[in-house]
Amino acid sequence: MFFNFKENLTRENLSQNTIDNYIFSCKQFIEKYKTINKKNLLAYKGFLLENYKPKTINLRILGINRYLDFIGKSDLRLKDVKIQQKTFLENVISNADYEYFKQCLQNDKNYMWYFVIRCLAATGARVSELIQFKVEHIKVGYIDLYSKGGKIRRIYIADKLKEDCINWLNSINKQSGFIFCNKNNIRITTRGIAHQLKALAKRYGINESVVYPHSFRHLFAKNFLEKYNDIALLADLLGHDSIETTRIYLRKTSEEQQNIVNSIVKW
Repeated sequence: MFFNFKENLTRENLSQNTIDNYIFSCKQFIEKYKTINKKNLLAYKGFLLENYKPKTINLRILGINRYLDFIGKSDLRLKDVKIQQKTFLENVISNADYEYFKQCLQNDKNYMWYFVIRCLAATGARVSELIQFKVEHIKVGYIDLYSKGGKIRRIYIADKLKEDCINWLNSINKQSGFIFCNKNNIRITTRGIAHQLKALAKRYGINESVVYPHSFRHLFAKNFLEKYNDIALLADLLGHDSIETTRIYLRKTSEEQQNIVNSIVKW
């Protein structure tokens, strides 16, 4: 039923993850309500409100609206829900935990996962971008990826990371191809990375709530702004379409806010 819609999304150069989410939204709606009309669309929105968080709700609505546009029923589009923006960053791994995590992996000689978290934290890459890293990219010091709308996003690999990574790759005699692979030399998945990071956090006694792929991207952004206060450049490095998206990194984590309040408020 959605084959032509999926083909159209693919031609728009959208990521596979985005396409899968849009198709899932449409299938979920059809399975529950069968007929596309305003009454059923509003009922679906009510179902979403009862069962999902705002961010997921808006993702589902976006998928439905894209399909409505595709079949010429844009007049039935649903409005998204407002997301209350927090005044602090939440569940971001600290530099102390990051350094401890790296040290544990080095002590265990678990170098692939050492470079997984290091590449995430030192490049600001999304996990979907990380799994596309090849030896060839490390050697030249950057990777160019096509983002939504056909734009090119360049992810830079700093000299120190490049040097250390090449030394590791040479030690395992890997001269080309994808870097992060399983024992069968098959590229690991984004879900596989997320699952393994949680398992490693549990093993080393690190708070699991702060150990997930995007947390290291947050760490990159926070550290970059602290050392080089150029939010416009950071927005470009992170691949944000709007600088407003990047402004959240000007904020402190809730723990940092608490520490500041504790040190200042003495009255």
